[in-house]
Amino acid sequence: MKKFVFSGLALSIVFCFALSLGGEDKKPSPLLGLETYMEMESVGSPAISPDGQNIIFTRVWVDKINDRSNSSLWITDIEGKRVRELTGGNWRDSSPVWSPDGRKVAFVSDRDGTSQIHVMWLDTREVAQLTRVENSPSGVAWSPDGMKLAFSIFIPDEKPALKVELPRRPKGAKWADPAILIDRLSWRSDGRGPLPKGNSHIFTIDAELGGTPRQMTSGDFSHSGPEWSADGRKIYFSAIRKPDPEYQENDSEIYAVDLETLEVTALTDRKGPDYRPVVSPDGKWIAYTGHDDKNYTSHLSNLYLMDANGGNKKMLCGDLPNSPANIIWATDGTGVYYMMAERGESNLHFVSLAGKTKKITAGVHYISGMSISRTGQAAAVVSTFHRPGTLTAFSLLKPADFKPLVDVNADLLRGIKLGEVEEIWYKSSDGWDIQGWLIKPAEFDPAKKYPLLLWIHGGPWAMYNVAFNWEWQNFAANGYAVLYTNPRGSTGYGQDFVNGIQYSYPGKDFDDLMAGVDAAIAKGFIDKANLFVCGGSGGGVLTAWIVGHTDRFRAAVSMRPVINWHSFVGTTDGHMWYRQFKKYPWEDPLEYAERSPLHYVANVTTPTMVMTGEADLRTPISQSEEYYRALKMLKKDTLLVRMPEEYHGWRRPSHRLLQQLYLKAWFEKYRTKSEDTEKK
Repeated sequence: MKKFVFSGLALSIVFCFALSLGGEDKKPSPLLGLETYMEMESVGSPAISPDGQNIIFTRVWVDKINDRSNSSLWITDIEGKRVRELTGGNWRDSSPVWSPDGRKVAFVSDRDGTSQIHVMWLDTREVAQLTRVENSPSGVAWSPDGMKLAFSIFIPDEKPALKVELPRRPKGAKWADPAILIDRLSWRSDGRGPLPKGNSHIFTIDAELGGTPRQMTSGDFSHSGPEWSADGRKIYFSAIRKPDPEYQENDSEIYAVDLETLEVTALTDRKGPDYRPVVSPDGKWIAYTGHDDKNYTSHLSNLYLMDANGGNKKMLCGDLPNSPANIIWATDGTGVYYMMAERGESNLHFVSLAGKTKKITAGVHYISGMSISRTGQAAAVVSTFHRPGTLTAFSLLKPADFKPLVDVNADLLRGIKLGEVEEIWYKSSDGWDIQGWLIKPAEFDPAKKYPLLLWIHGGPWAMYNVAFNWEWQNFAANGYAVLYTNPRGSTGYGQDFVNGIQYSYPGKDFDDLMAGVDAAIAKGFIDKANLFVCGGSGGGVLTAWIVGHTDRFRAAVSMRPVINWHSFVGTTDGHMWYRQFKKYPWEDPLEYAERSPLHYVANVTTPTMVMTGEADLRTPISQSEEYYRALKMLKKDTLLVRMPEEYHGWRRPSHRLLQQLYLKAWFEKYRTKSEDTEKK
């Protein structure tokens, strides 16, 4: 593991670079290269101690031998003067949670080959494994007295959907594996594969001795997010405890289970999801998020309040630019803090019990993993355009005084020349205001013109932000300008903006992207003869849509796309995509055809690479193969790149690096020299 230094502002995921020096008299600054990509590290999951004096965080690094990411727990004091490793090994330690008295920390580790809950006594650094469960625990929470832990585990349902019995096998016979019976609406999940039948339930366990977990919930329902009541007699959680819950994925409620009687009480009951209950310090109030179901293709959430018995419900704040997250009560119970991503930035906000909101932090940065102590000290990971995430601390009394504590990649980035980033706002074809950012080539010369790469985000309900991005900066190091924007449908700009693609995706978001390309060209340093485009998932959809509607790009790469909505909605790992259309495909097949990139494949003249994971269950490989086959049948210039054993998004570091290499190789293959490429 490489050496790290502590310094100034920002950390999270840090990618590396090559020291390629040139010149005889004056050595230019090195650029962000490929060869040290595997040296990247990141910090995350900051958890500040109850007294605000220490911060535990995860440090993630690449195991180059096994081509995977591992993580360990580290600790630092609030001044960043004493940084130490708490755990170490060729495994993954994650999700640290302080005990109420600050003497212990619970965390999840796969050090024995399975994910289990462990506890460390911080005075001796002794570690005890508390669980030996079959499936991974999640949502670990300490009881107020520090004597128990609550968590959720998936429990398989062994009952067969239909019982049959084969004749007795002859001795030594090698028969095929038995059939797999499926009787559920969704039976597999990307990143996990086939799902066993069953549900997640809430358990508790002795925080000192471990032992056999005690199951607190039951029934054919899944439960998540356990939260203790202030007196430790109840646990609150989210679930859909209703008939046919798999058909009501957008209608969860908040419940309470009495730990003595195991009686479950519903506290919310409206049409629409309610989730993430957080109990006030005095136990009187519960803050939670949710929304009324208005049949939008994507809803933003609001922040609500109710008393501990489910009464006196009210909206604390709504009509926000984005959904509130990471809810934390103020120590004095006067309101709650929450994180919110808006216009590419992420900051801490506060809302009082009277509903008065206030922005606590501000700046062109992206804050994640907020943790606040009882003393008002806060810890988070902060990233900016030119600096990957840094473990940072500040006081709620002086939120502008950020104190960077740990930057695990400052040594790698020192002296590296990165592309300057410019925020741009522009008008789309029908007058909508769209935000984007343009990265200049690292060795920018205003006398030259440069190729432009438009990179489109997925979702489509997501938001590009101002955090450091290695892929884009690596393209900038190779002489490209990179444009990334938040077209309509993106979060961070309000519900009306999200609804801009209601039942019309892809659609006007294409116009937003093309207007962004025009705005970049208007800067004067873009070579119009060398425009390139790529994107993954939802960005892959729009990339395939773009090449079917315009020939202005020299080459394109559609990664993990949806190509045929008619076949996709029935083969993806979740059934929610049916909600993105007014009718089912058997009711109106024309709508599914007209919104599918496959419908426009004959228009394609742009050389288009298709890249996908062979194990992808979100946008199954059949989608990419269908598009590639159509392009090939029409003798279009294309190439199919299949990543072995990969789900939707690459897990293997070597595959993430391969993506970058294939993108650059494809674009360079079609990049042309025009008269004004070198000089204006």
